Amino acid sequence: MRNARVKRETKETCVTVEFELDGSGRCSINTGIKFFDHMLATFAIHGLFDIALDAEGDLSHHIIEDTAITLGRAFSEAIAGSRANTKRYGFAAVPMDESIACCAVDIGSISGEGRSYTVLRLNIARSRVEDIDTGIIPHFLNSFAAHANLTLHIYARGENEHHKIEAIFKALGIALDGATKIEERRT
Repeated sequence: MRNARVKRETKETCVTVEFELDGSGRCSINTGIKFFDHMLATFAIHGLFDIALDAEGDLSHHIIEDTAITLGRAFSEAIAGSRANTKRYGFAAVPMDESIACCAVDIGSISGEGRSYTVLRLNIARSRVEDIDTGIIPHFLNSFAAHANLTLHIYARGENEHHKIEAIFKALGIALDGATKIEERRT
């Protein structure tokens, strides 16, 4: 099984993640931040990852940041033994009404090592969506990619910020699902 359980405790937060790469999209997400919970559930459902995630802390910024770190580490641990045998690359273009997000990932080389790098062109215009400051979205994606040890490119356009951000999380899940599939010719 390609899974991991990671816990991160700091003075500001406590985050626990159980992550299964080869899941069915089942998730139990509880950060106390409704829109963020919705985005993480979207990521799990469309990536077909099983995720149980609990996070609490002092500020939403710290909760989202530490969730990115913990989720990234859980992804990296879950893929560690099979990274060299995967498809490696994944891509998804997800339209959501007037918005679209395109995501490309590289989870690592044939030697089994990942390379962390992030390029984001999110075009988020509004400072708030639902109950979060949208400035944390790029920070979440950068932190997740750094701790998952993968290369991430995301480009998004659209008029509705909720749709745009949701398309981003869906595209990330779908691209990672494709990249993490075992390539039988490499085993």
